[in-house]
Parts: sequence; C-alpha cells; structure tokens
Amino acid sequence: MPDQFIEFTTDKQFVERVRELKTIEVMIRMYCIHHHPPEPLCAECGELFEYAQRRLQRCVFGDAKPNCAKCVVHCYNDAMREKIRIVMRWAGPRMLLRHPVLGIRHMLADRKPIPVLPNKRHGS
Repeated sequence: MPDQFIEFTTDKQFVERVRELKTIEVMIRMYCIHHHPPEPLCAECGELFEYAQRRLQRCVFGDAKPNCAKCVVHCYNDAMREKIRIVMRWAGPRMLLRHPVLGIRHMLADRKPIPVLPNKRHGS
C-alpha cells in the first residue's frame, strides 16, 4: 500500500495541524534568519522544515495530536529531534514578541489532554 499523505487545506478537519505547521515554519524561519543570514531559509533549515512537515502529515493522532514535547510517540529520528529542539528552544520565547497570536495558541495547545495511542490491529 503506498504512503498516504494528508493534504493541508482550509478544511476544518485540519485546522490544528495547519496551525502547528505554521508555528513550526515561523520558528524555523526566525532561527535561520538569526543564525544563518542572509538567507531567509538555508538548505539545512529547509530540510528540517520539510522533515517536520512530513512528520506532521503522517501523525497517528491526526488533528487530536498534542504538541510534540508532550507526545507519547516520538516520530522524529534522533538527529532531527535534537535540531528541532534547539530551534524551538531558541525561537519559543521570542514567539510571544514577534508572533503573539501563534505563540499564545501554541501555549494553549500545551494544555490539551494527551490522546491515547490508537491500538494496532493484529491479523487474525
């Protein structure tokens, strides 16, 4: 069975993931502009964003997913997890000043209950 990807649209079904994707994009851009000028998005940060986007599209929780820091499933590989952690640690505090609405919505999403991992079906 080929990989199935979720297309992000303005459909209400994807509102939370679209918000999270926008937040990740803004954080990566802020980090890259400060650490890798003069480009708005260098190759390394572009690769990190594409990786984050793929992970978000394939999330098993769908729109009920918690923020990655609170998720019970760690879908990032170790190297990328460390990179995104560094970016978020740097950009997170600055989000409230530069993008207050996204920053506050991200903080509110931290308060959502953590969903239960769907059970895997085993063949009978």
